[in-house]
Amino acid sequence: MENIINFHVTGSSKGLQTITKAGKHTLTIDEPPVMGGQDSGPNPLQTLLSALSGCENIVANVVAKEMEFDLQGIEFDIKAVLDRRGFMGDPNVKPYFQSVTIAATVKTSEPQQRINELQRITDSRCPIYATLEAAGIPIETKWSKA
Repeated sequence: MENIINFHVTGSSKGLQTITKAGKHTLTIDEPPVMGGQDSGPNPLQTLLSALSGCENIVANVVAKEMEFDLQGIEFDIKAVLDRRGFMGDPNVKPYFQSVTIAATVKTSEPQQRINELQRITDSRCPIYATLEAAGIPIETKWSKA
């Protein structure tokens, strides 16, 4: 099995809207009208948080199989804070999230201690979580039983 995976997406723009293609999938990224967009899709930061949710879910399912964890489903509620001054050009403010909060509700018969273990291992192996963490973004994570 090859250990290196290459990813490739393409994007074409029309105003603030970007239509990306990833394999056979198409994703529209846009901004709301207040930002000059058409609101035809989530904005880039919402897309990143959506990718975080998807990545955590996929990794959790892989990890659950490895640890023989009864994972019946997970619901994520992810919030982030951005100081828009960085985006608007203030060099004293970082142009990325100030913080990210992940609340996950896990449908399982497992006790909270095992949920905590699943969460810890998932966070340590999730590429998107690790990328945000490597950027120095404070991430608060709480997984609890449904």
